[in-house]
Amino acid sequence: MKKTPLKMEKTNRLHSLTNTVIAVLFAVAILSCSKNDGEKPPVIADEISQEIKDLIYFRGDEKASTVLIAVPGGPSTELATDIVDDLAQDIGSPGILTVTVHQAQTLNPNILEGNDITLDQAINFNAESIEMLSKVITYFKNQGRTVYVAGISFGAFVTQELIAQKGIDAADGYLIITGRLDINDAMWQGLAEGKSAFFENGVTPIVDDAPFVDAFNRNEARMFAGLAMNKYTEQFNTIESLSNITYIYGETDMDVGRLTVEEVSFLQSKNTNILSGNGGHDVPFKDFLKQGFSEAFGIVLP
Repeated sequence: MKKTPLKMEKTNRLHSLTNTVIAVLFAVAILSCSKNDGEKPPVIADEISQEIKDLIYFRGDEKASTVLIAVPGGPSTELATDIVDDLAQDIGSPGILTVTVHQAQTLNPNILEGNDITLDQAINFNAESIEMLSKVITYFKNQGRTVYVAGISFGAFVTQELIAQKGIDAADGYLIITGRLDINDAMWQGLAEGKSAFFENGVTPIVDDAPFVDAFNRNEARMFAGLAMNKYTEQFNTIESLSNITYIYGETDMDVGRLTVEEVSFLQSKNTNILSGNGGHDVPFKDFLKQGFSEAFGIVLP
């Protein structure tokens, strides 16, 4: 069986593929939403402040009533402008503003490109990213706008940590794609040591004996471990309902593993909307994404 590292390469085909698929579907979603602009009066909001502009990349009307925030896979040193640029290429977006938010390592690439970081440092850098994301969401929410968050892979874990730290009502709705609530200890511990790791058949964690040769990849692994180490069934347990989350996962995900029976049961007990099927981490099925957008955000894709 071919070994698939957990998104720990500088040039990552999966990162590009999943972001491109999401960008295309975001574009279709915006086109669909634009047909229904008359159903809801637009929110009267000021143009985006320079302080917030410094934290984001965006396309669309700065006064749009709905904000869609994409939290991409990674961690990457590059801001995920490709998602937003694809939207703006052919489609105007009245009524919706599409945004991606800086993370600690996109503002300071030396975090990944420099010397080895520790797990504690990775945790702190991730905390900085959560605060930036929260600041942007709060800014738009305080203006009376509707804010949706879609996180994939590393972005799924960032989104979960946002909910754990800031509450389920931080945003109005969430689409979480290819994440985990309680990843196996062997997996995150291997990543914390800077090692490559994957799940055989989406179930059994396999960790390399030796760390990555490149410090960049070791640091990526530790950044991922800094979030994956958290047990979100425990952190979400005090939240009465997770009904504004739609969760998509693949049964044979080699990168983060499939959700366990216990994880699925927990989400069901909190009224989470769950979509799953045969497939791995790098195949976010179009049908699931269409259904996910419809059920998470009320956006009907043709």
